[in-house]
Order: sequence, then structure tokens, then C-alpha cells
Amino acid sequence: MPEFSLDPRLEADTVPVTDLPLSTLRLSRDARFPWLILVPQRADIAEIIDLEATDRAVLFDEIVLVSQALRAVTQCHKLNVAALGNQIRQLHVHVIARFTDDPAWPGPVWGSGEAVAYEPAARDRLIGQLHQSLPRT
Repeated sequence: MPEFSLDPRLEADTVPVTDLPLSTLRLSRDARFPWLILVPQRADIAEIIDLEATDRAVLFDEIVLVSQALRAVTQCHKLNVAALGNQIRQLHVHVIARFTDDPAWPGPVWGSGEAVAYEPAARDRLIGQLHQSLPRT
């Protein structure tokens, strides 16, 4: 059975937050949008339907937990949750906090302007707040 490895582009575009029972949780490096990415730690999985039934249930629960934590931390107006995979084949689920005054509102975040890097202190503060909002696993 092949081992899980994170797609190099996901590795480059994100920073680690924590590992959940199924997924590794990552934060996008683009500070314009509080943007989390769940990557199920299973090898050679491209679609949600490729997961075993028990893993699909765990992934859904993780999406809910991460969405709740992100909303609690950011007080966002809307959450966008998506598993597109058009550019990166490895299954990953985006959970993005959206605000009516964010640079892409009301359109999608993909392809909207240039990414802005986090200041390290702001990034670390957000990660710390997420850790506090997520249940201990």
C-alpha cells in the first residue's frame, strides 16, 4: 500500500496548522483570506468518492469542526467550502472565511488578484487561535 505524501504545490502554498484524525490541516499563505485546507492523509485519493465510507464520514466531521473553528475565530460573514482539484489532483478541501468587504467578494477567491503573504506574527496568531478553537484530538 502506498504511503501518503503531500502534493508539493500544497506544501509550498500552505503552512501546517495541525493533524486531525484523518486530515492534515493547512493554512494558505495568502493573508487576504483566512483559508484553511484539509488534506486527507490517504495515498492516491483524488475525489471524495475515492475514500472509504468511514473516511468520508470522518472527513465530513472534520470539515464541520474546521468550519466552526474558522467562523469562531474570524467572525466571517460566509464560509466557502469546496473540493475542486482542477489544478492539484490530490484530494483537498478548502474552507475559506469570506467577508462582504474582502478583495474578491462576492466572486470566488480563485484567480482574484495577487496573493499577499502573512506577516509571521499574524500568521502565528491565527494558527494559535485555531488551535484554541479546535477540539483536542
